Amino acid sequence: MTDARTVSEKPSTKQMADAIRVLAMDGVEKAKSGHPGMPMGMADVATVLFSRFLKFDASRPDWADRDRFILSAGHGSMLIYALLHLTGYKAATKAELSNFRQWGSKTAGHPEFGHMPGVETTTGPLGQGLANSVGFAMAERHLAAKYGEDLVDHRTWVIAGDGCLMEGVSQEAITLAGRYRLNKLTVLWDDNEITIDGKVSLSDATDQKGRFKSAGWAVKSIDGHNEAQIRAALKWATRQDKPTLIACRTKIGRGAATMEGSHKTHGAALGAAEVAATRLGLAWTHEPFELPEAVDKAWKKVGRRGAKERKAWEARLAASSQAADFTRAMKGELPEGAFAALDAKIAELVETQPAQATRQSSGAALDELFAAVPELIGGSADLTGSNNTFVKGTPILDAPTYEGRYVNWGIREFGMAAAMNGMALHGGVIPYGGTFMVFSDYSRPAIRLGALMGVRAIHVLTHDSIGLGEDGPTHQPVEHLAALRAIPNLLVFRPADTVEAMECWKLALEHKATPSALALSRQKTAAVRTVAAAENLSARGAYELKAANGEAKATLFATGTEVPLALAAAETLEAEGTPTRVVSVPCFELFFQQDAQYQASVLGRGTVRVAVEAAIQKGWERFIGEDGGFVGMTGFGASAPAEVLYVKFGITSEAVAAAVKARL
Repeated sequence: MTDARTVSEKPSTKQMADAIRVLAMDGVEKAKSGHPGMPMGMADVATVLFSRFLKFDASRPDWADRDRFILSAGHGSMLIYALLHLTGYKAATKAELSNFRQWGSKTAGHPEFGHMPGVETTTGPLGQGLANSVGFAMAERHLAAKYGEDLVDHRTWVIAGDGCLMEGVSQEAITLAGRYRLNKLTVLWDDNEITIDGKVSLSDATDQKGRFKSAGWAVKSIDGHNEAQIRAALKWATRQDKPTLIACRTKIGRGAATMEGSHKTHGAALGAAEVAATRLGLAWTHEPFELPEAVDKAWKKVGRRGAKERKAWEARLAASSQAADFTRAMKGELPEGAFAALDAKIAELVETQPAQATRQSSGAALDELFAAVPELIGGSADLTGSNNTFVKGTPILDAPTYEGRYVNWGIREFGMAAAMNGMALHGGVIPYGGTFMVFSDYSRPAIRLGALMGVRAIHVLTHDSIGLGEDGPTHQPVEHLAALRAIPNLLVFRPADTVEAMECWKLALEHKATPSALALSRQKTAAVRTVAAAENLSARGAYELKAANGEAKATLFATGTEVPLALAAAETLEAEGTPTRVVSVPCFELFFQQDAQYQASVLGRGTVRVAVEAAIQKGWERFIGEDGGFVGMTGFGASAPAEVLYVKFGITSEAVAAAVKARL
């Protein structure tokens, strides 16, 4: 019972949980949109977690050693919004709860990182929060090894639903966590046997507990509405030497007057009549978004519970010789002189002009950066030798010490990318991970969420065109550059040579609020940057690499391994009396951030414009206009040596020159 007349000065856990139920019910009802069932069902578990186990201080949401709480079942967002409001997070006001799912509110339909303090990651696409949590837990263990458990010693708690566990990325995530024995990771499974369509049994018969056990997790089942069982299970989880799953058998829509246990509570408002009847059943006489004073006070006390521990941690940090370095790393700031060795190498390369694959160029950049930027943690989805992501002598990040800086992700592109997002969100590390570019299709959902959140995760995508050769069209990306460039707030770099590759790595590290994708070649390509520059030319996104000999009549645009083709075509055209410019375009996104005057100076309007890229044309129209020419791919590739494929598909300097002549 939660009537103000019956709530004692110290309300019960059930009464505190009812506050979550009512706030969730009221928020969804006012919006006429949302998911009340899960928050109502998991209110008891969440109440015990926050009031007894979660290490946090509501007055300091950015406390570096706080526990991380991840609502992987992000559709139940009113659960976390209610908890943040109840515990006293300043931004989680009554007005924000009342404005749930409305324009300009911090209480978005699904929790969004950066909107509301206390939301650790953007969730909603099911399974990704669970996969993020693996990265959070890995970052915690690595930083504990680096800085000591006086500064880093916290847990990651996840609430996940049946949908999260059905999504394929969950398998990648749980096997990674089990392999790395991430014992400070606990998943609270909302085992309510319900999906939108009805019973879970309609579509799934998986033994989820057996699946987690086989992946190396400790597993326990409880009644998710029994306070004693919840408390005992959470305490048990903190004592295990492996990740833990607690299967919480709950009723969706718990407390609803007539709809408790019904799939109809999953994704729709309960309706005015049901809300009124539920209020009556809970003896809740307060108006929407109003709380009994004793319940409100009890929850605010929960929000202050961690203040003493936080202050003690701050004292330890202040006394630590590592304080400055730890604070810098957690802020995401690069060390002083981070690029000194890289800049010296660039100056050397302008002179030596090596011809090499840009994946090798990327590896050469890492050789110069890895020691200078100790936050870098690398890895590959089982393609280390091909991706050139491993810096010689780097220890592997692994249990039980976790001090290494290279992760063997296995064949788990989606899981890798999602965990990288979690690592970046945790702070203190800068993750990069490699795979073949064609497999960015597997990791794309995580790349997209990283862009939405604005995290610095660097995706090293090698074998970027038909130039990979004999592996054929299954492995040859043709539409992938366009697809990646279509994602807002993602920097897609396709460097032409080693100098550009190093410049692009600098840019990827400098952009703290943007993920990056590096598209890198398998095949060798000639050096094109042979003159020293006083600035990072790639930072403009596109720049004139070669000026015309006289007033330009043609402008050629190219990226990556096709830049040498454009230079060769320009040489032919110049010899035939057509003054021709060549523009290298390492990054579309950065170019279109430049001012209009600079863009106009590069685009060369009034000249014949032709672009060449071993990919589909989509996106190039902004450079070449309606009448411009494009030399590239119009369909899938084929299995043959790279040099044969370029000729057979007509991606040659002769074809570029011909495209110009046809338009003069």
